[in-house]
Amino acid sequence: MTNSLHTIGILGGGQLGMMLAEAALPLGYRCVFLEDADNPPAALYGQVFKTHELDAFISASDVFTLEFENTPVDTARKLGELTNKGGLFPPARALEVAQDRLNEKTLFNQLDIATVPFMAVHTLDDIKTAADTLGLPLVLKTSRGGYDGKGQFVLKSADAISDAWATLGDATKSAPLIAEGFINFSREVSIIAVRSKAGEIRYYPLVENIHTSGILAKTTAPAANTEHLTAQAQSNIQKLLEHLDYVGVMALELFVTDDGVLANEIAPRVHNSGHWSIEGAHCSQFENHIRAVAGLPLGDTAISHPSVMLNVIGKYPSRADVLAIDGVHYHHYHKSERDGRKIAHITVMTGDEHQADAVANAERLLVNC
Repeated sequence: MTNSLHTIGILGGGQLGMMLAEAALPLGYRCVFLEDADNPPAALYGQVFKTHELDAFISASDVFTLEFENTPVDTARKLGELTNKGGLFPPARALEVAQDRLNEKTLFNQLDIATVPFMAVHTLDDIKTAADTLGLPLVLKTSRGGYDGKGQFVLKSADAISDAWATLGDATKSAPLIAEGFINFSREVSIIAVRSKAGEIRYYPLVENIHTSGILAKTTAPAANTEHLTAQAQSNIQKLLEHLDYVGVMALELFVTDDGVLANEIAPRVHNSGHWSIEGAHCSQFENHIRAVAGLPLGDTAISHPSVMLNVIGKYPSRADVLAIDGVHYHHYHKSERDGRKIAHITVMTGDEHQADAVANAERLLVNC
């Protein structure tokens, strides 16, 4: 398939699709996209088809992948079963798992991957039971949909149970909520790995993530003082990749506790916490995903330069001010400004005596823009 593969069809056309297409071009591949939004970032790199143009999208593609896990599973399954195409990578099964937090955490536990304690919530009384069983505070989440902190309610006292149900109860008409026990964790980290069609797995180093209002704000690569956690993190993601017969890049988000790491969720795609790898790894997550989908040998996932990635959220800073900082790389997503929206990212190459100043200057720009 590798020699006859010319065009990769990507489900979704956001900035992840754009950066996948950027990585595909030097390897000799073009990309097309299935995306209903007008003027998506990926349109700069290839033709965009709307959902009602699915047949044309299929005709234009040799193999399929995705950049957004909320892609309809039925569509993904259809693409993966086409006998005259190269398949869908990762498989639709990975989407099914990632789209349902209850199924996801159940699978984690089946594979002996540690998680926070959790329960399904169907009714108001179930919230009361969860509060009694898991203790307070606890986190209520929709089991389907929701991202970047949306679809969540932190229940701190029994007095707020009615408010929690009023906020999230309607979601139970389509799927139960999930109640998660509150844990003491010191940091949030993630591990990204890539698996080839032949089953080879390569791991990027653990990175540390800082969120603001539920949205990733900062990633530091590599995460400091995590050598003792690497084996557990790699084992966890390896179990998932092999169980799902996964091909491509996957991210696994983790909480660091005194006893090790607890799995939070997977992303069956390239991930925001891996953007640093464009400049900071020998082979970026985007290139490695394209390599895996195309059946090519995987690239070196080792860090070439320590890095800090900062998301630009809501409003653009001055390009000139950003680029005046030595060691900075700026990635503009060609999206309109909007509160809470990821519209660009900055990668600061660190590792020398000027690293702290460079990161601080970049963070100051984002606060003041």
